[in-house]
Amino acid sequence: AGMAVQVTVLPSPRCLFDDPVQICVAGLLPQQAVTLRASLVDESGELFQAHARYRAGSSGELDLSLSPALGGSYSGVEPMGLLWSLQSKAPYKRLAKRNVLTPFYVDLEVYEGHGDMSRLLGKCTNERWFLGEGVKRIPVREGRLKATLFLPPGPGPFPGLIDLYGSGGGLVEYRASLLASRGFVTLAVAYMAFEDLPAMPEILELDYFEEAVNFLQKQQQVKDTGIGVLGLSKGADLALSIATFLPGIKAAVSISGSGFNSFIPLRGDGFTVPPHPYDLGRMKTSDESGLVDFSDVLDDHRDPATWECRIPMERSLAKFLFLCGLDDTNWKSDLYCRDAVQRLQQHGREVEFCSYSGTGHLLEPPYLPLCQASIHKVLGVFVHWGGQWKEHAKAQEDAWHRIQAFFWQHL
Repeated sequence: AGMAVQVTVLPSPRCLFDDPVQICVAGLLPQQAVTLRASLVDESGELFQAHARYRAGSSGELDLSLSPALGGSYSGVEPMGLLWSLQSKAPYKRLAKRNVLTPFYVDLEVYEGHGDMSRLLGKCTNERWFLGEGVKRIPVREGRLKATLFLPPGPGPFPGLIDLYGSGGGLVEYRASLLASRGFVTLAVAYMAFEDLPAMPEILELDYFEEAVNFLQKQQQVKDTGIGVLGLSKGADLALSIATFLPGIKAAVSISGSGFNSFIPLRGDGFTVPPHPYDLGRMKTSDESGLVDFSDVLDDHRDPATWECRIPMERSLAKFLFLCGLDDTNWKSDLYCRDAVQRLQQHGREVEFCSYSGTGHLLEPPYLPLCQASIHKVLGVFVHWGGQWKEHAKAQEDAWHRIQAFFWQHL
């Protein structure tokens, strides 16, 4: 028993945030009962934690890719469970990375027994980065454009992507930085609630997004065979509009979105796509939690009176991938995705579609823990997003692989 307990993260304690790792413990007693705990402090000082109870093997070793958790934040064989089940003490907090130039530090600790966690046996830290070795981050303020460009190392040429987040606004960089770390030149674009961009624009201009596409096409490291665009939520219908109304878009990914324009009119050259009719009087606020459910605010999308809001995607030359969660409690994304997919198929267009059970609205890069509810930055209310922990985690891993494979195939 003189041997100290060692906790190791393989293949390396430093990795990208979307890398799976193998967490191992050595130096325990045979069959010893232990509790593992992961802790992460985000940039606002919020503590996220997860724990799971384990029993060592006959040689006093533990490998989380083989050993089942016997309870805690999750159970069963879950190699990355300590990451995807991280949760804050305070409710309704979303783990998101603001500064992609620094990593998240995840402290992994092993405690004796399945009880009070009073005796620490060993620990280590996993450094999880959002920017791969040699990836450049370049702030872009050119013309009206407010964006951040991420360049993989080397001359390329690389496929180029435009990355759009939702109606919470701001300039969200962590997905774009991870995609650049995987070999895409990625431009994260802000379009509302950022610097002098209004929190709720009266209208969005298509030529703002055209500036983004032109900027990306001008980069010498970008392949000239066409651009990809991906968006989440409001960003998803914008991605479809960009692929439909702007030339040079070869592939578009819609995450938790819809095939019609939502909430804000989109003005193009000589036309405007109005927003799908909605009534905020139909939003429901829970008496218990105070959480807001938006899923019923839209008029029926099957009503022809709403069809002028549809994005005419069948005119686009792009390939499409639709992803959504069947437990999205914010937006009827499965229904709206099926509608979009059906319309494309009726026009003989190729389209990929994947809906995930137990998965909520915020389908993020893998190992970011499920956020079931959080404050909506623009609306200032707490919104219910949906999702079940284990299923949502599996969906994020699968979706991330699908997105990259889709862009590699079509770009």
